[in-house]
Amino acid sequence: MNTNNNQAGQEQNQDPSSRKKFLLWGLGILASVTALKTIISPKKKKQLVKMLSQDGKLVEVDKDFLTHKAQKVTNKELQGWIKSKSHLEDQ
Repeated sequence: MNTNNNQAGQEQNQDPSSRKKFLLWGLGILASVTALKTIISPKKKKQLVKMLSQDGKLVEVDKDFLTHKAQKVTNKELQGWIKSKSHLEDQ
């Protein structure tokens, strides 16, 4: 019984600076790991999609900026769009 009381007394008399050092080292290691993780993490490749703008120019747009899934234009729709654009330019 005397040994149990002795051990309990030693735990209560621990130096508070050792606890502070332990916490600071723990926080420092955690911060270092977090910083390394963000620096080393692979960069996400941008996926570019080719699209036609309203004035007929071919542009590349980042896929993340698109709000919905676009449907592919049929040849018939494309030819109609080109005819209507050329018709507007003639006027």
